[in-house]
Amino acid sequence: MDGRRTSLDIEEYPNTEVQKNQVLTLEEWQDKWVNHNTAFHQEQGHQLLKKHLDTFLKGESGLRVFFPLCGKAVEMKWFADRGHSVIGVEISELGIREFFTEQNLSYSEEPITEIPGAKVFKSSSGNISLYCCSIFDLPRTNIGKFDRIWDRGALVAINPGDRKCYADIMSSLLGKKFQYLMCVLSYDPTKHPGPPFYVPQAEIERLFGKICNIHCLEKVDAFEERHKSWGIDYLFEKLYLLTEK
Repeated sequence: MDGRRTSLDIEEYPNTEVQKNQVLTLEEWQDKWVNHNTAFHQEQGHQLLKKHLDTFLKGESGLRVFFPLCGKAVEMKWFADRGHSVIGVEISELGIREFFTEQNLSYSEEPITEIPGAKVFKSSSGNISLYCCSIFDLPRTNIGKFDRIWDRGALVAINPGDRKCYADIMSSLLGKKFQYLMCVLSYDPTKHPGPPFYVPQAEIERLFGKICNIHCLEKVDAFEERHKSWGIDYLFEKLYLLTEK
């Protein structure tokens, strides 16, 4: 292995403000799906989630699990197949339809009365409901509290200027004795504008520290050949577990 990635102990980048004004519109996210620019999707599911699944679920059954900015994450079917109730939110209707098609699940759709133009897609089994709308509109729907949240590709995709609003929404969805698993990425943010955006631990503590205990479960080298095009030479993925204080 070359010298740039021999250690997982690279310090977090000191300039956390460099990306603060970066903005992607909802239309630009929808275009990513139309143009198949979705390298963030993991067809085999997330390996760190698989590894820490028992820690996350704690042997409990019938949980309500929330997927913010869910895309067509295959893990939604994992949880549904285990008897849990899965709710996701995604701006791309195309992404939602692809999920049901690729997982061979029949579904229905209906308008969300509280959000003009928005829809909810529900599996025929009834245990997967995906809301097609902006996550910032979701609180209007009164979807209730969640036992578990799997945040992969969500916080790192939110425009940095919107993180406080996002964190407030996520906090409002947390039920008693919740487990909130969150993946963030660490790289040199002066070399890549994002998304995905760089989220240091201090930012997680700023956003969630008042109500959550924050524990880093694992840090892994996530650098792939495709990341060279970002202009970076290292990329680490960190998995955090947030629990009730």
